[in-house]
Amino acid sequence: MALACEICGKKPLFGNTISHAHNVTRRRWNPNLRRVRAVIKGVRKQVRVCTACIRAGRIKKAA
Repeated sequence: MALACEICGKKPLFGNTISHAHNVTRRRWNPNLRRVRAVIKGVRKQVRVCTACIRAGRIKKAA
């Protein structure tokens, strides 16, 4: 399963960690994903959604 939001498609971003001695190593910033039971097209389904989508109300949580 990919590390991506199923609503907005947010995925990890990549960049560099740079030390004081300017040693450069790769790193990645992962999206803040939560596994949530949501109602999608009238069906209760478990989805991986980023917290930005949850806060914005882009999904309807199942009771």
